[in-house]
Amino acid sequence: MKLVSYLSEDHDQLALLADGFLYDLETLHPDLPGNMSMFLNYWDDFLSMVHAGEISIQEGNISRDNAIPVGSVQLLAPVPFPTSCRDAYAFRQHVAAARRNRNAPMIVEFDQYPVFYFTNHHSIQGPGDIRCMPDHFEKLDFELEAAIVISKPGRNIRAEEADEYIGGLMIMNDMSARKLQAEEMLLNLGPAKGKDFATAIGPCIVTLDELSTFEVPCKEGHVGKNWNLKMTCKINGRLVSEGNLSDMDWTFAEIIERASYGVDLFPGDIIGSGTVGTGCFLELNGTGKLNDPDYAEQWLQEGDEIEMEIEGIGILKNTIIKDEDDFSILKRKKNILPGICGILK
Repeated sequence: MKLVSYLSEDHDQLALLADGFLYDLETLHPDLPGNMSMFLNYWDDFLSMVHAGEISIQEGNISRDNAIPVGSVQLLAPVPFPTSCRDAYAFRQHVAAARRNRNAPMIVEFDQYPVFYFTNHHSIQGPGDIRCMPDHFEKLDFELEAAIVISKPGRNIRAEEADEYIGGLMIMNDMSARKLQAEEMLLNLGPAKGKDFATAIGPCIVTLDELSTFEVPCKEGHVGKNWNLKMTCKINGRLVSEGNLSDMDWTFAEIIERASYGVDLFPGDIIGSGTVGTGCFLELNGTGKLNDPDYAEQWLQEGDEIEMEIEGIGILKNTIIKDEDDFSILKRKKNILPGICGILK
């Protein structure tokens, strides 16, 4: 099934998406909650009730008089108020290409354990406008990813059991301001300001049972579910990226295992897959320049429309807009001359 959050009377409303119509969960059963946060905290209790409601819709027992066309409302992030957001580094193709493009060898540690970073869960948004500051437009980039939401609490979760903690899959666009990212990571800390201004997820959560026909074996030596789902990204209608979720080397189950080691995971935690191979301009530009020194770099601009699609999940659409504030933190950098630190001691 597909679950959606949309804006209703200035608050988030949880609904089931079926055949292009939204059914508020309360219309399916009076005991069902009206928001995603409550649903996730009682996931196992509510899931069968929603499934029963979905069957009733399919059988014609619930009228469309109680439904809303999905195109008539403003969709929010499926999880409007996530408890945290981690983003992993699961696609070897992307990591290897990015390192090759900057003349760095592939590191053996990638194949030893999955890694992730924390991003700003308060900057999670759904479809719609992505507002950017002047410094964000310095090499502004998209990142084509999938994401999961945790649907029950856990700690020290083994990979062999971790799929049971996944509520469903979404599309994720991990926006990146590459100049900010590159500068701060010279200090071996981050990414931070290059990432925390916006992360888009959506348009819905698709539960794993609906994706069962797409399941394929994971990579040799790995554990967990894997799905043969085509992934694409278009910018202003032009296809720029194409990949497949089945190319994940580290599974979500293995990422959950590492993320939960010694800490509690909570319902509403979001975990991204990391960028699929060819899934961002940073990688595409590097490969292009490696093959042609005269290759013209591509970066996102004001007014650009980003359309990400994952088979079986849907399409996430965002438009880049410019913030009214012209403040720049790049212009406030301190220029300390070499050797001055010794003078100031």
